[in-house]
Amino acid sequence: MLRVSDLHVFYGPSHVLWGVSLEVGAGAVVALLGRNGVGKSTTLKAIIGLVPARQGRVELATPAGWRDLTPLAVHERAGLGIGYVPEDRRIFPHLTVRENLRVGLDRLALTPAARRQALERAFDLFPALPELLERQGRVLSGGQQQMLAIARVLVLSPRIILLDEPSQGLSPLLVDSVMDAVVRLGREGIAVLLVEQNAVAALEVCAHGYLMDKGTIAGRGTAAALRGDPATLERTLGVTAADVEDAR
Repeated sequence: MLRVSDLHVFYGPSHVLWGVSLEVGAGAVVALLGRNGVGKSTTLKAIIGLVPARQGRVELATPAGWRDLTPLAVHERAGLGIGYVPEDRRIFPHLTVRENLRVGLDRLALTPAARRQALERAFDLFPALPELLERQGRVLSGGQQQMLAIARVLVLSPRIILLDEPSQGLSPLLVDSVMDAVVRLGREGIAVLLVEQNAVAALEVCAHGYLMDKGTIAGRGTAAALRGDPATLERTLGVTAADVEDAR
C-alpha cells in the first residue's frame, strides 16, 4: 500500500531523517517506534507532505500502479486516500463534533445516503460520538478528542491512516479503547502506520514494527519477533522484558 524509500529530511541545516525506508501492506497495521525526538513524527509529516523530502521517494499503490507522491501537495496526497491524525489532534475547538466531522464530509460530492453511511461507519467504530454531536471540541476530554480526530479522517474513506501518538495523555482504559479501534481499522482493510510512544501497547495490536533511532531505521520485524528481542527493545525504546511480560 505504502512504500517509503531512502527518505532524507532537513529542518534548516539540521539533517533529521537519514535514509528512512519502510513499507505498509494493504490492510496492515504497522508500528513505527522509538524514543522521543528520533524522527517518528517527522516521518509521518514527510509522507503526507507537511515537510519536504530533500531526497527519497514516497509511493502509494493505486489501481493504476505505484504513484510517486513526492512532488504532490498535501491535499493531493490526501485525495489519493492517505489520512493523517496528528499528535496534537487539531480539533477545531469552537466547532461542535458534528461540525468537525462536516469539515471533511462537505468537501466530498456525496449523496445524502453516502454521507449517512460515512458517519455510521465512524459511529460504529466510536459509539460514544453520537451523544457528543452538539458539544464543542474544546470541552471534550482527551479521549473524546482522539476519537473525533480519527473519525474525522475515517469519514473520508482513507485507504491508509497515519496515526501519530493516539494514546498520549489518555488513561489506560481509553488507551485500550483506541488500540481496539486501530485493530478494527485493519480488519476493515484500512492500513495503519502507527507512531506510538507506548511501545508495549503498539506491539500488541500491530503485526509488524520498525524501530527508529537518531533519524534512521534501527530494526524491523514482526511484532512477535520484536517482543522476543528484549535487548533491542531496551536499547532503542527503553522497554524491558518485564514491561512486555506485564502487558500480557
